[in-house]
Amino acid sequence: MAEEKTPEWAPGAASGFELGTDGPKVILVGIDGSDAAWRAAAYAAGLARRQNALLAMVYVRQWMSMAGAYGADVQAVTAEVADDLAREIQRHAEQVKDVYAIRWKFLTRRGDPYFELAAAADELKADAVVVGASEKAGHRLVGSVAVRLVKAGRWPVTVVP
Repeated sequence: MAEEKTPEWAPGAASGFELGTDGPKVILVGIDGSDAAWRAAAYAAGLARRQNALLAMVYVRQWMSMAGAYGADVQAVTAEVADDLAREIQRHAEQVKDVYAIRWKFLTRRGDPYFELAAAADELKADAVVVGASEKAGHRLVGSVAVRLVKAGRWPVTVVP
């Protein structure tokens, strides 16, 4: 009778594979203050907590080239939004720190949201990207950041409605 061999992928096999240690290490979420982005952040935080992963929250300050023509101080406005988001995240983190032990960092970038989120995901070696579904009607024609991230096919992307 032939001796049965344990498959290499099986728990306890000589390959060194360990159950429970191959989950995501970094989960990136794009936030912009919208309701969909906050839902995405909550979903990503739950994933990070369950997987003991780092939650990287990224806010992208968009370039608004035409705003200067109208006399708007766009840099001050977007910096204020980033500061407000950072304060809001810190406030929520303080409220749940005794309930949920989660590692997180908040990053701000400047530029096109798709390119900046993609660059941040590459730099952090993100295992997953989570974004909120766009709430803008025009994105059905042009494509939203979420659709562009999915089409890039470089990371698993979860779009939260």
